[in-house]
Amino acid sequence: MKQVRPKKNLGQHFLTDLTIARRIADTVDACPDLPVLEVGPGMGVLTQYLCEKPRPLRVVEIDAESVAYLYEHFPQLHDNIIGEDFLRMDLHQLFGGQPFVLTGNYPYDISSQIFFKMLDNRDLIPCCTGMIQHEVALRMAASPGNKQYGILSVLIQAWYNVEYLFTVEPGVFNPPPKVQSAVIRMTRNDVQQLGCDEELFKQVVKTTFNQRRKMLRVSLRQLLPPDAPFFTEQADLLVRRPEQLTIAEFVALTNKVGEALA
Repeated sequence: MKQVRPKKNLGQHFLTDLTIARRIADTVDACPDLPVLEVGPGMGVLTQYLCEKPRPLRVVEIDAESVAYLYEHFPQLHDNIIGEDFLRMDLHQLFGGQPFVLTGNYPYDISSQIFFKMLDNRDLIPCCTGMIQHEVALRMAASPGNKQYGILSVLIQAWYNVEYLFTVEPGVFNPPPKVQSAVIRMTRNDVQQLGCDEELFKQVVKTTFNQRRKMLRVSLRQLLPPDAPFFTEQADLLVRRPEQLTIAEFVALTNKVGEALA
């Protein structure tokens, strides 16, 4: 069977460097003994090295041409090739409800959506690794006070420790993307409860970062009336900008907003 044609509408950039593929596959070793789910295997450049590991492996691929290629070239995976959209899957059905490692060379266009799905299933995914756009990786790993620190940083780091592992140049892909890539690893931290309303926490984080250049007293007027006592009582905090707040401070702010909304 001929090689799969990369499809622009699916954001496909096939990795061609086998050394890098092996390095990415080895990132799952930080979470041993768990089954692995690979998202977007394409022609299996990463899959071939994941298959060498002594643990269950399943792959999910939305592109029918890639699925056919995988069936032909990875007969050992026949019962574990899933031709579906990862974003629409019920992840509890994958390994009988057992936790697993998530990995892949993620399509740039939907990488953030993949990680939000990871957050929604964090009790199933203690470890997530893989390759994404360089700028997204920087945002995910950024610390408070950094210009890359934003919504993705806070929401992911609330539940995961994020490691930026290494940078990958465009020339090792077919077709080469217009940007650099990066390999990251996320492992669940010890947080089981945030200590605030989770939905309100997400709303506060998104509301404030959507006006990241504004002080909190300005952006939070979208959630509370401008004459609310909250704005006077929290005056010292509200002169800050969202990129200056730690996750613990966002939790505390969420609780204050929750009290004001009650």
